[in-house]
Amino acid sequence: MEENRNLFTNSCSFANVKPIMIELPYPPIQVKEKNQTYADLLSIDYCGSVSELSAITQYINNENRLSGEKCSMAQTILGIAMAEMVHLQKLGELIFLLGGCPDFTAKTQNGRPKMWTPQYLTIPERPQDMLIADIESEKDAIRQYKKHIGMICDNFVNAVLARIVRDEEYHIIILQALMDELEQACNLCTENGRR
Repeated sequence: MEENRNLFTNSCSFANVKPIMIELPYPPIQVKEKNQTYADLLSIDYCGSVSELSAITQYINNENRLSGEKCSMAQTILGIAMAEMVHLQKLGELIFLLGGCPDFTAKTQNGRPKMWTPQYLTIPERPQDMLIADIESEKDAIRQYKKHIGMICDNFVNAVLARIVRDEEYHIIILQALMDELEQACNLCTENGRR
């Protein structure tokens, strides 16, 4: 009994957290034909510096560090990470159907494979800076997906990428709302400190 009094626990529950995505179905995962060039492009979205794997890892790290003091924010961040996991899975399926191998190696334009690394992540300390980094990562992902849509001539693949973009745009809205909440809380603290 004495041992239990000295335990540190996290009371933040993640039991009911679900992926945060817009409520639209995904198009079927199919491709017109095998195309290694397209598979290589998607490998960048899968595990390049701007990628679903980078997003998942950054979000999970932020969620872990926020959960002790900012449970609601941590739950939201985990929900976004779960949506990014869905994106990663769908990209992996497309890469496979296109004839590629989803092996956490991005095939860059110069033809050199580059394995994913945590050096791609931005890991700030302050919650505000975490949210800023997450918003910027989402914007970078949207730009990259749109660029790849312009380079891929397969309507089936592009439909899935466009649907992923819709989630990423929604994530920016959610993250901005979290940022606004933090700013309001900081303003209240400042006002109370002056009284």
